[in-house]
Amino acid sequence: MAAVVGTPWMTIRVISDVAPPIFRQSCLYRQRYMCQSFSTSASVADPQKKVEGEARVRFAPSPTGNLHVGGARTALFNYLFARSKGGKFVLRIEDTDLERSTRASEEAMLEDLSWLGLDWDEGPGVGGDYGPYRQSERNALYKQHAEKLLASGHVYRCFCSNEELERMKEIAKLKQLPPVYSGKWASATEEEVQEELAKGIPYTYRFRVPKEGSLKIEDLIRGEVSWNLDTLGDFVIMRSNGQPVYNFCVTVDDATMAISHVIRAEEHLPNTLRQALLYKALGFPMPYFAHVPLILAPDRSKLSKRHGATSVGQFREMGYLPQAMLNYLALLGWGDGTENEFFSLQQLVEKFSISRVNKGGAIFDSVKLSWMNGQHLRSLPSKELIKLIGERWKSTGILQESDGSFVEEAVELLKDGIDLISEADRALSNLLSYPLFTTLASPECKPVLDDKLSEVSSSLLAAYDSGELPGAFEEGPAGWQKWVKSFGKSMKRKGKSLFMPLRVLLTGKLHGPDMAATMILLHRAGRCGIVVPETGFVRLDERFKLLREIQWDALNKDQPLLESAATLPN
Repeated sequence: MAAVVGTPWMTIRVISDVAPPIFRQSCLYRQRYMCQSFSTSASVADPQKKVEGEARVRFAPSPTGNLHVGGARTALFNYLFARSKGGKFVLRIEDTDLERSTRASEEAMLEDLSWLGLDWDEGPGVGGDYGPYRQSERNALYKQHAEKLLASGHVYRCFCSNEELERMKEIAKLKQLPPVYSGKWASATEEEVQEELAKGIPYTYRFRVPKEGSLKIEDLIRGEVSWNLDTLGDFVIMRSNGQPVYNFCVTVDDATMAISHVIRAEEHLPNTLRQALLYKALGFPMPYFAHVPLILAPDRSKLSKRHGATSVGQFREMGYLPQAMLNYLALLGWGDGTENEFFSLQQLVEKFSISRVNKGGAIFDSVKLSWMNGQHLRSLPSKELIKLIGERWKSTGILQESDGSFVEEAVELLKDGIDLISEADRALSNLLSYPLFTTLASPECKPVLDDKLSEVSSSLLAAYDSGELPGAFEEGPAGWQKWVKSFGKSMKRKGKSLFMPLRVLLTGKLHGPDMAATMILLHRAGRCGIVVPETGFVRLDERFKLLREIQWDALNKDQPLLESAATLPN
């Protein structure tokens, strides 16, 4: 047994009768490498102990689309790990897919990460000692390490055409074998290789995979994970057009950027086999690996566009708060061991531990996300909340101004029914509306209608015409309470039999926020002119005009309302 010690945190054990010599490509090397029995284990003595040196993690998105919530959670876990360890959070752009990668997508991803508050220590726009931080700018480095592997005999040139490779797959399928490369060029002589080069035949670089043995890693989340090497086959690290392949790029990048912990989605777990072999062949120390569970839809399938919004940008446009998104994403697969569900970013940094990340997939519940957003929204300082909602109301054309006493009182009145900033529009529009005739015609309103609603309406009109009710509105909450008490006494009503008829007649609705605050706010809205005319706001004087037009006899006989009575005045 030969023990090869890599980093202070990683030991690789190689069990083999003959350890492969690292010589230039030769017949002796090929024979020994291909027939050896190979077993490797990458183990962590104590995952909880802080590793020697600085903890360095990376988030490495491909700019081929929007930042998915799964990617955002991976970025968050990396960020939390780095901050909790006093380490570095590196952002690297994996843009080797030249056809699909776009700078616009990259910029959108950077914007989304910044919006979430996940600032990176090294990467695009920041720089650092391990750049460049875009794979498309690191081709010379990949070429250098590919040539190193060619010289050491760990890779070889493969001149197989696409047609030949397809035939190999078909033969393997017929034999019910894994579709692995047959190794045609693995044992080619130097003369055979030079002959193909002289013809100008395109070639790839293939990595020699030991034909027997297994590889085992100790994943920080999943525990021991192992693979049999005979299921892999020699794999390509450089394409015939000179472009490096993903797994090769990632290995070189992580190693040369001194990444200590690779925290990524579980869908990358199969890539670890190729990458571990490359680490060993290049002589690089291997990092810790931690593969986080997938985010699943309610039906337990992988979360995708067919389930609704899935990108950070979409949730941002829908009015979600960054702190709510971070809080919710952190809970998808992680918890601090208590019943607490609400955390600030700083609290998450203080509480986070990779050992508390679950193995199983986490269900993305948009209803809970909205609820959590509402909790964070209402926990904002009052001035911040008023500014946020006031600016929203002005920008969407409901109000003329974004601040002032009306905005402050409206936010205070409506905030408990708002989970998303975008819902503030509907909440205020609903408050300003007067769907009286729709309400009167509803089955739910029939008990109120049958309770002599017409008599309450007549008395209410009298109070308005006398100036008694408008005067109460002017006096504010105390004036309203005094008037209601007096009105109820005169009508011999109290409680529900008093307030339900008043709510229907004054607001046009059966349900809503506090009546006193609502009516005083509507009175002020009509006086100050802050509401944009085109919003459908029905002023109090217009509401009483409509009340006068109601034909109560027709309503009591279940006859349709006159159309003219249901039409608001212009």
